[in-house]
Amino acid sequence: MAKRLNNQSTVGDVLKKIIQVNKLQPGMDQIDVKDAWKNLMGNGVNSYTQNVVLKGSTLYVELTSSVLREELSHGKSKIVTMINEELRRDVVTAVVLR
Repeated sequence: MAKRLNNQSTVGDVLKKIIQVNKLQPGMDQIDVKDAWKNLMGNGVNSYTQNVVLKGSTLYVELTSSVLREELSHGKSKIVTMINEELRRDVVTAVVLR
């Protein structure tokens, strides 16, 4: 039987416990990183973004524009920093642009 939490726990604490017990954090990270990419990159980049996938701590981004891919490849470390700052924790360590 699952451990019962005391009645004075906040909803946020209960949700964090559920995520931890059921090992849902990688899925939550995947969703959070996709949202962070959309928010940070804006409409211009998002219109050329085909897919954003987080595997482990590596972010894979599929782009339809080779020119944009080349331009973004010069700022990979900045992209990693911006996404981690948006999420307020270190989730992404590398970016692969395809």
